[in-house]
Amino acid sequence: MKNLEKPTENKALKSKTNNIVSPAADAAKELREFFIDNLKDIYWAENALVNALPKMAENATSPVLSKSILEHHLVTKNQIARLDEVFELLKEKAEGKKCEAMAGLLKEGDSILVETTPGPVRDAGIIAASQKIEHYEIATYGTLCAFAKTLGENDAAKLLTQTLAEEKEADCLLNDIALNTVNVMAAE
Repeated sequence: MKNLEKPTENKALKSKTNNIVSPAADAAKELREFFIDNLKDIYWAENALVNALPKMAENATSPVLSKSILEHHLVTKNQIARLDEVFELLKEKAEGKKCEAMAGLLKEGDSILVETTPGPVRDAGIIAASQKIEHYEIATYGTLCAFAKTLGENDAAKLLTQTLAEEKEADCLLNDIALNTVNVMAAE
């Protein structure tokens, strides 16, 4: 589980005299643009997650954990459909833009599978990776809800708030599974 890579600074993004970052040519200038950009980001993230969840469930040895992941797989598919509705409400094309955060979280989840043997320790790792994903989604949907409300997109805000509640519920369920069974077994 050692990662000896050191973070590197992207000097191309910084101006030569200070830490002020120059915007890209297509950078958002208005909150609505930034809102749409973030919707595309989470749309990509949710679709990537739909592809990753079955692998996580298959590698879990705890039946309760595996079942909860598969149930969240169905919830995630519904969340994608809900995002399609949000895009439609905003009269925007439903399309994804690669979410570097989710790509990194999913890569970390894959590395946990390689770095643990099947059983309670791997299950604890799957929960840890899953909760990191849930926390990212909670932060993202919370922000999107705030943007939608600020922009007067109340119908979109309602849909996003529903997804936010589901993500919080998933996090609580994972926490319960960890504290009541998996972590106890992994510590033995």
